[in-house]
Amino acid sequence: MNIHTVDWEAMDWTPVRPGIERKAFSGDGATLALHRLWPGHETRPHSHPNEQIVYILSGLVDFHIGDDVVRLGPGGLAKIPGGVTHYVEVVGDEPAFNLDVFTPARPEYA
Repeated sequence: MNIHTVDWEAMDWTPVRPGIERKAFSGDGATLALHRLWPGHETRPHSHPNEQIVYILSGLVDFHIGDDVVRLGPGGLAKIPGGVTHYVEVVGDEPAFNLDVFTPARPEYA
């Protein structure tokens, strides 16, 4: 049995682009990614084949999913089907933290 563990607090933040940082952990079938989003970050509409479940830990965001926009705060959840264009914008002056689950796993996040 191969057991792999990490300590989020000990992991360094990986810059994604100005205003967005990530910590990620993958298993065989899913990836868990913690994102720190700063107000005014560069938005980049994108899509990927992975289903994505978003959980907002803190802050307030507008999540653009296809033609819809949903405002999510702490405890807010959203599902993004694979292949659907989406992006997020921080609302207000505080950074937002969101936890994403991707299936299948995203090896490029390793």
